[in-house]
Amino acid sequence: MELPLDYATLRVIWWALVGVLLIGFALTDGFDMGVGALLPFVAKTDEERRMVINTVGATWEGNQVWFILGGGAIFAAWPFVYAVSFSGFYLAMFVVLAAMIMRPVSFKYRSKRPNPRWRSFWDWGLFVGGFVPVLCYGVALGNVLQGAPFRLDGDLRAFYDGAFIALFSPFALLCGLLSVAMLVLHGAAWITIKAEEGPVTERARLFGEIAALASIVLFAAGGFWVAFGGMGFRIDGLADAAGPSNPLRGVAAVRAPGAWLDNYGRHAWMMAAPVLGFAGAALALAGLRFNKAWAAFTGSSASAAGIVGTVGLSMFPFILPSSIDPRSSLTVWNASSSHMTLFIMLVVTVVFLPLILAYTAFVYRVLWGRSTTGALATNPDLY
Repeated sequence: MELPLDYATLRVIWWALVGVLLIGFALTDGFDMGVGALLPFVAKTDEERRMVINTVGATWEGNQVWFILGGGAIFAAWPFVYAVSFSGFYLAMFVVLAAMIMRPVSFKYRSKRPNPRWRSFWDWGLFVGGFVPVLCYGVALGNVLQGAPFRLDGDLRAFYDGAFIALFSPFALLCGLLSVAMLVLHGAAWITIKAEEGPVTERARLFGEIAALASIVLFAAGGFWVAFGGMGFRIDGLADAAGPSNPLRGVAAVRAPGAWLDNYGRHAWMMAAPVLGFAGAALALAGLRFNKAWAAFTGSSASAAGIVGTVGLSMFPFILPSSIDPRSSLTVWNASSSHMTLFIMLVVTVVFLPLILAYTAFVYRVLWGRSTTGALATNPDLY
């Protein structure tokens, strides 16, 4: 059966779709986690903390759909990537999942008892559920840029030769701090448009300004490190974009310092991503400084999209390079599902993704409005 889209085109489409899903996760669940990370610092009284929690209380569960969609898309479209990363980074994944499990439990249990110590414990649970996953996501991207220590044998069995502590290299920690700064900025901008004006929004603006400056500095530092720090991979020859999904067949990848900047020389339009990362953070900083909440949120959203997009565009066509055996590196061309699988998944996505977007937009419209301290006494549905 001849399909209407060729194999190479479907592979690029799914690479782009996974990127869109990851950006969607950063933009939606990202501000939820940013709010959680800020909770103990922007809200001082129990009333203030309840107000901050309820800025995301109506939508945080729905926002997690993007996390599930992203993981599911990687599993279905790039099974080699899913198998190698989820087995090799098992302990790191466990830490992330444990922290993410802490978050819904904290939301549900926090206000069940009026005891201050009880509530403080779950407030810090929300902090852990916001800060730890965000830090780990950034550390994970840092390790992907450096290459993961795995190799494939002749039967395509993956062997991971790294250690958990080795994941926290200086560059990976820099990426983790950038991830925290990026989403703390996003969470602070969200608080300024969703919480009632007062001490909480003033504190959120202050922390947001610090996070915006940190995002700009750390993003620039990461760029210099990528350019001059000796990392990067490229394909040694002309890859077969429609070839079989076998990482050990076809042209091999090689380590090449500075190669992550190659794509920008070939395709100037890709420079839009890092420019958006810097410009968005600058806009968010200005919006917070001059009390323009929507400008701040637009800027933080643009910055998050630009930073995540920069990683994906820099690495294309690589998805997970190997630091110990570059020939085992997983790329868009050698690690995907079959032609038919990608096509069927695309049809399903074309049908259901617009429905998800429409439902999400409807929920935000219906539940829109600022979270206020006055509503805490009258609305029994609030956390």
